[in-house]
Amino acid sequence: MYIDNSIWIGNAGDKRVCVLPKMANRHGLIAGATGTGKTVTLKVLAESFSDAGVPVFLVDVKGDISGMCRPGQDSDDMQERIQRFGLSEAGFSFKDYPTAFWDIYGEAGIPLRTTVSEMGPILLAKLMDLNDTQADILTCLFKMADDEELLLVDIKDLKAMLQYASDNAGEISKKYGNVTKASVAAIIRGVVALEASGGDRFFTEPGFNITDFLRTELDGRGIINILDGGKLSSDPKLYTAFLLYLLSELFETLPEVGDMEKPRLVFFFDEAHLLFDDISKALRQKIEQIVKLIRSKGVGIYFCTQNPRDIPDEVLAQLGNKIQHALHAYTPAEERAVKTAADSFRANPEFDTKKAIMELGVGEALVSVLDEEGVPTIVERCKVLPPRSLMGPVSDEEKSKVFKANNLYLTYKDPVETDSAYEFLERLKAQQELAAKEAAETLAAQKEAEKQAAEEAKAAQKAEAAAAREEAAKKRKMKSAAGSVASSAAGTIGRELGKSVGGKVGGKFGKTLGGNLAAQLGRSLMGTFFK
Repeated sequence: MYIDNSIWIGNAGDKRVCVLPKMANRHGLIAGATGTGKTVTLKVLAESFSDAGVPVFLVDVKGDISGMCRPGQDSDDMQERIQRFGLSEAGFSFKDYPTAFWDIYGEAGIPLRTTVSEMGPILLAKLMDLNDTQADILTCLFKMADDEELLLVDIKDLKAMLQYASDNAGEISKKYGNVTKASVAAIIRGVVALEASGGDRFFTEPGFNITDFLRTELDGRGIINILDGGKLSSDPKLYTAFLLYLLSELFETLPEVGDMEKPRLVFFFDEAHLLFDDISKALRQKIEQIVKLIRSKGVGIYFCTQNPRDIPDEVLAQLGNKIQHALHAYTPAEERAVKTAADSFRANPEFDTKKAIMELGVGEALVSVLDEEGVPTIVERCKVLPPRSLMGPVSDEEKSKVFKANNLYLTYKDPVETDSAYEFLERLKAQQELAAKEAAETLAAQKEAEKQAAEEAKAAQKAEAAAAREEAAKKRKMKSAAGSVASSAAGTIGRELGKSVGGKVGGKFGKTLGGNLAAQLGRSLMGTFFK
């Protein structure tokens, strides 16, 4: 309950125990075993921050927080508690609170979406359970997308980018380091699994604007933003990655404001143990950085978990406001956990802190908050106030009426398809295929022309050879005919010449000389015809 500019948590006897709004951004812890009253404490804090004008974000994992949008109901038990705390004199009344329901699946609240680029490679690597090598390759691909000004909006974009990397692994490796097809294939399998778990609905436009969590109602009360976690918490990796994304967005988006009179936003991280399970060193360092520095952005983070040991010491040391519900110690390990929880408090000489933790009843808690100087107060054993809104859930129909009446529902209800990496790479692929087709057609035409030219040359050679053979045949025929004519003429001339010479010379010598002259004349005539 918000009273006298303080967040009233509960009473230690007749003493009010309160969180000072200007110290609320120093973060906090709500811890305790199941069934000890953590959810009621969370509701009381959320209502009080809302009354103080501070917007709140929390996750409804078990489905029992949605009743904040309806006034609480009176009962004998409630009247007894009202009287015990003196709430009537403090102006206590049952009332509803301005509530915005959100759901990353778009089923039980306003659709809450983001883009692949906004989520970033570190959180995506955790989400897909990638090893260090695969995570490094994913980071390289994000860098390549930035260099090429490619928007990674949805799952299609990420798959297209990975397929492009696989097809061009050699070229990409020269610029961004070794990118193997085997590692890319493993990442693609992780993307397919992410898509099957609902990533295709979560990663798309319009991306969520984190400043929509910072709204207040017209009456000045902060709006309580409730993320439906029933389905989401069944996938621990998606649950933690998404909440870390929200914290990262707050850290990167909000300006520095220093110390304020009250926070700009209080962020409750329920089931906080999931956040630190199997976490990488890089991601742990990122969380520690956010927790340490986001205070100056005006944001208070409150981790809700069963045991303080679920929170790393580096983070636990940053949590100034602590509310510890009962813990049980049935084993040596559990007893050590109780001792660790007790040692984190500033001791109260009136009771044994360790013993008190194990004796707390439902609705009781050990509380230590920061005073005006930022110093932790001594631990007090308190009874926690009852909430003013409805205990338990509302029906799905009532939730639907509430979130559909919200003006942000129209902004986010329909996904938007944008021109991003997938479309660009599809166009590039089409251009490459067209260029390859044209090159293939040009090469085929060139080969056909060469083939035709070769065939024409061969035909010309054949024609030329045939003409040569025909010419040779003609020459042989002419030679034969000319030879006959020459032979006949030579014979006639020779005989006549022989007769003439022989007649003149006479005798056997004359005949021989005449014959020789005739033969020589014949050869001379033949040579003349066929030079």
